[in-house]
Amino acid sequence: MPEVTDEDFGAEVLGADLPVLVEFTADWCPPCRQMAPVLRALAAEEGERLRVVQLNVDRNPETTNQYKVLSMPTFMVFRGGEPVKAMVGARPKRRLLEELSDVL
Repeated sequence: MPEVTDEDFGAEVLGADLPVLVEFTADWCPPCRQMAPVLRALAAEEGERLRVVQLNVDRNPETTNQYKVLSMPTFMVFRGGEPVKAMVGARPKRRLLEELSDVL
């Protein structure tokens, strides 16, 4: 899973041509680790319509604070440089896809 940082968030996420799903994650977060295979599968299946990346909240406090992320995992979809959807907590792939259907 590609990782973005405070330094490249603007170019990699806000400036992306495709919608970008950002998982705000942490090494100490079991539900975040549980989501890893779900996100890899989502990236493989929807790669032409959606980019999937991770941002480690402990190593990137600037972006984490800017978007007021308090719980892990938090998922945010960015399109055209703006957050268009936010979801908190682990979920099965089918439910994640359903929740993303209106932004893809």
